[in-house]
Amino acid sequence: MQLYYSAASPFVRKVLVTAHELGSADQLELLNAAANPVDPNLTIAAFNPLGQVPTLITDTGEVLCDSRVICEYLDSQAGGTLFPQGEARWAALVLQSHADGLLDAALLARYERITRPEVLQWDEWEAGQMGKISRTLDLLERDIALIEGASGPAEQRLDMGTIALGCALGYLSFRFPDFNWREDRIGLTAWFERFSQRPSMLQTAPKG
Repeated sequence: MQLYYSAASPFVRKVLVTAHELGSADQLELLNAAANPVDPNLTIAAFNPLGQVPTLITDTGEVLCDSRVICEYLDSQAGGTLFPQGEARWAALVLQSHADGLLDAALLARYERITRPEVLQWDEWEAGQMGKISRTLDLLERDIALIEGASGPAEQRLDMGTIALGCALGYLSFRFPDFNWREDRIGLTAWFERFSQRPSMLQTAPKG
């Protein structure tokens, strides 16, 4: 399988962490193709009209777009359990939704500063995105017992929700060093520090 990727993309990282946890990372041929919202990568756009990473080309030539779709495909192919059944499935999907929404806001805030001309930058827009991030973090801190899982820190919960959250918090630390998301979020901080030590997270640390 071929994966169009960027080493700095948190959504790409989500796919790579998933692949490592499933033991299928060696089945991915990584094709470097940084995406940009203003200057789209035409190589990616030939397969994915949105020009986004990650984009996966399967062994049968099928094109899969969006990290959520790609992760579920990899889990299905490997016979994994990162998308559990029953009530646990909804808990995983809801947590993934929160994490992905946080990332969407973070990317919009970053693009406001790195792609928009300085004279057109809108402080209120950026503040609005950061507000979304802060409110989501507060929700996650309140839900830390659910995120930890029934067995707590002793047996780390691993599913698509916690993978997405680990990648989202990693992106905040990587791209927003002046935003102290850890302040007053002791439970979430402790969870992230433990989750970040998983081999899959260490092997996919963002670069660039």
